[in-house]
Amino acid sequence: MRVEAPTLALIAACYAGIALSFMAPLWLGVPALGVLIALHASLQHEAIHGHPTKSPWINALLVWPPLTLMIPYLRFYDTHLAHHRDVRLTDPFDDPESNFLDATEFERLPRAAQAALRANNTLLGRLVLGPVIGQVMFMICDARQFSGRVALGWLLHLPAVALVLWGGQLAGMPLWAYAIAAYLSLSILKIRTFCEHQAHEQCAGRSVIIEDRGPLAIIFLNNNLHVVHHLHPNVPWYDLPAQFRAGRAKYLKMNGEYRFSSYAEVFRRYFMSAKDPVAHPLWRR
Repeated sequence: MRVEAPTLALIAACYAGIALSFMAPLWLGVPALGVLIALHASLQHEAIHGHPTKSPWINALLVWPPLTLMIPYLRFYDTHLAHHRDVRLTDPFDDPESNFLDATEFERLPRAAQAALRANNTLLGRLVLGPVIGQVMFMICDARQFSGRVALGWLLHLPAVALVLWGGQLAGMPLWAYAIAAYLSLSILKIRTFCEHQAHEQCAGRSVIIEDRGPLAIIFLNNNLHVVHHLHPNVPWYDLPAQFRAGRAKYLKMNGEYRFSSYAEVFRRYFMSAKDPVAHPLWRR
């Protein structure tokens, strides 16, 4: 059986770091834990795409703990693979990870909800409000189809969350502190998803390239090279930079130069400004 040593080693290092975070003073342990939970979510993403082994069961067992507390692993697995049907990317109905709404649906919402969603389309709003808004919308969608694998995902999730919180308390971290760390991790992940996709007529033009090589690129396991990931979803995280460098001009031509030089540029441009409208500008029911 193929085993990818870099991914396996990173999983072990992530869990070791989490254990150390529990033992640290709260002022240090909580932010460190938030970063490591975000990294763990990126490792869950790797597992969904077939890493570090060929066995989906082994991969799932390696990263099963729901450290963010919010998204059941089975639901992440199903919705993310549905998201990879690139012909449906950003579709407000058929892409489970779309940040767009249908214009008619948006216009029917109360004004307060419309204002919150507009604020959520700035990077500041995405960091502060994004985890709550994303979770509420996700749970509404799942409640509408609560049967089969959807129900199974949540039924497996609830005892797993209880185990995570119990383990945190055994390690000496109060529930409120762990909740802050989990929310911080979701906010960090919202930085990645904020620019990942745009509305575009062509499938390849919908996914971004952010040429960042700093800490966020590490936490996101090079998913900032997002068009490369969508074109080659089975390539492991540690091979994505070389894949991009070998065909940089090709990828940028394919995605219509939808790129940023770094996450710092994203912050400068969109911290207080909306990148996109809430209603999908191209989609029509």
